[in-house]
This record gives sequence, structure tokens and C-alpha cells, in this order.
Amino acid sequence: MSEYIFKLPDLGEGTVESEIGEWHISVGDDVAEEDIVATMMTDKAAVEISSPVSGKVKSLPGEPGDVVAVGSPLIIFETDAAAASEAPDSGPEKKAQKKAGKKPKEKKPKSTERADNKTRVMTSPAIRRKAKEAGIDLTQIPGTGTGGRILRTDFDEYIEKASDSPSTATRRQGAEAATREEKVIGLRRVIAERMSAANNEVPHFAYVEEIDVTELEALRQHLNGRKENRDQRLTLLPFICMALIRALKQFPQCNTTYDKERNVLVRHGGVHLGIATQTQDGLKVPVVRNSQRRSVNELSAEIARVSEAARSNTIKREELTGSTITVTSLGKLGGIVTTPVINMPEVAIIGINRAVERPVIINGQVAVRLMMNLSSSFDHRFVDGFDAANMIQTVKDLLEHPATIFLE
Repeated sequence: MSEYIFKLPDLGEGTVESEIGEWHISVGDDVAEEDIVATMMTDKAAVEISSPVSGKVKSLPGEPGDVVAVGSPLIIFETDAAAASEAPDSGPEKKAQKKAGKKPKEKKPKSTERADNKTRVMTSPAIRRKAKEAGIDLTQIPGTGTGGRILRTDFDEYIEKASDSPSTATRRQGAEAATREEKVIGLRRVIAERMSAANNEVPHFAYVEEIDVTELEALRQHLNGRKENRDQRLTLLPFICMALIRALKQFPQCNTTYDKERNVLVRHGGVHLGIATQTQDGLKVPVVRNSQRRSVNELSAEIARVSEAARSNTIKREELTGSTITVTSLGKLGGIVTTPVINMPEVAIIGINRAVERPVIINGQVAVRLMMNLSSSFDHRFVDGFDAANMIQTVKDLLEHPATIFLE
């Protein structure tokens, strides 16, 4: 037998360290080459790590929440001496054999028993954590996502069905009476750090404006009435985003990011919209790049695509970086007023509140109109209150006269 030290590989995009999100193995486990052994958390995504060798887990130097530098020991295996010596060059060797027309050595098939015990279930780290806390075997839950991936809806549906069982109710009552500590790790830790930094470093200037979206809603319903595919129907969000894009032409200081290290403001020619998206792992901000080039239908489709990719944890890491201004909405839970926190290094964020019918005075008469508030925050170091208010007023004018959104 020989000892093989598996060091944390480079996860790309200049990552120099990564946080252990979850172990999928324990000390003493037998692991086959290419088995998933851990989920590592970067600032942007969860990355599943596979084993480069077959062997027994001898030691796990860290635990969930620990930060490991690239090149530092991640797992120590006990392996056959031959396997350990071949592991680092196994990839290039196979490529060379293939190029030369040689048939590479086939791996020994895993035993049926081990395959049953180590069945790999595709789901998010958050669902794995919830299943572990609830004592639920994920292999018993049918997944409806891509490749059988277990989605949050699948997990919730399974829990709901299981809750009808008397024994489940008894376990739940015991769990409710217990006290549980949860370590702040992964995306939740990143969110906590960024929110604290934004609150401590950025002097937020908040501005709220009431907008009459009656005509905009009429236009939205008219356009949707012409669409046969319900999945392509428009919400108010892409219209609001288009109005914001138009307004930013007049107020480029709001489509800006602040490079703290160089003490430089970077004004962007393109509008790269960040779409704040709530996921089962926490808040993510996927990006719609060059949104100023898109039609309302294209913008709607891209917002839906990146948001769903963020929720299903299939989004690419590069699609979670580079936003220049963020739009956030709580949908039907939008409330009357919110105080959105700026997504650093941006200098502005727009919050969409719920649209509701309200009595409004128009020309001395009371009328029922569909009203919605926009709650915005600006970095007061770089955006003056006068300019912030003017930009939101421009957005208001465009939304209240929706035909002007589409005029050059």
C-alpha cells in the first residue's frame, strides 16, 4: 500500500482558495477513481470535485467551512503503489495511447454492491444538507431536473407526502423541540460578508417613487394575447429593465463600477444587467450581458434562462460576474417599499415592489389605477441625490408612457 495526497486543483478564473462546502466521503471509505468526493465553494459557484485515484480515505484534513488554498492537501488516500504512481499521468497517458491507436487499459468494474451503496444523486448542496438533517435518503426521491437532478420542488413534494405518516410526525415534533447549530458556510457566508462590506463601506442614498403602470400592464396583456406559447409570455420585469436601459443613456454615472484597489470609476458602454435571484442556496446575481442590444422578447427570454440556471445550479461561473447595475424584485411578496443593498462594486440597484390597484386623483377625479413603487439605492460617494432622483423620474416617465420605451 502507498499514500497518495490529493491536493486542491485550480478551479479556474484566478481562484487561489476555496471553501469546503460538503464532503461526500468519510475516513475509511473505499473510493473509485472519478467518484465525486467533495463540493467546494468559490465566490461564484459550487464545484464538485472527483477523485483522481482509487483507494481508501485515510484522512480528511479539513471540515465544511474550512478554506483550503489551491495546491494544499485536500484528501489523503491509501492506494496500491502502482495506482498511486500512475495517477498524476493517467490523463495524458490515455490521450497518448489513443493518439497512437493503442487501446487504453480498462478500469476494473466496480462491484454491484459498491455501486448500490455509492449511488451518486444529482442535487444541490443545500438539498443534501436538508436531507442529512432530516435523515432522508436522497436515492428515494425521484428527480425531475436534467439528468434526474433532484430539484427543490421534488424535495418539498417528497417531504409533504412523507409528513402524512404518523412516524414522520413524531420525528418532526422531536426535531422542533431540539436546538440545532448551523455553521455559516458556502454561499451564505459569502452573502454575509458582502452584505456587511456593502453596508459598512457604501453610504446608501435611498429613493422611492410611485409609478402608474396601468398603461404598461395593458400593453403587456395585449402582447401576451398574441403569444401561443405560455412560456414566452412577458412579465413587467423586461419592460422595467428596458426603461432602465434607456434612462442609463442619459445617466451613465449610474452604469458604473468602482475599482476600490485602483480608486477608479469605470463607466461601461454596455449595460450588463444583474438579476437578483433567490435560490435554495441563497441569493445569486446572474448577468444579462449587453442587454441594450436586446428586444423586449429577447430580454425576457434571457432573464428567464439565467435565472433558472442560477436556481438549478447549472449556471456558468462567468455568467455570475461582470454586472454593472442590478435589478431586484420579490415578485408577489414585493411589499410597498424595500431598501435594496448595493451589489458592490456597482453604484446603483433598482428594487421592484408589488403592483396593486390604488385610488388615485386624476384631474380632480378619483380613479382606480395599477400602481407600483420603485425602491432604489445609490452609492452617494459617486452618484449625487439630484442625479439619482432624475434618473428614476426618467424611468417613471418611460413606464407611464410605455410606447416611448421603444422609440429612438
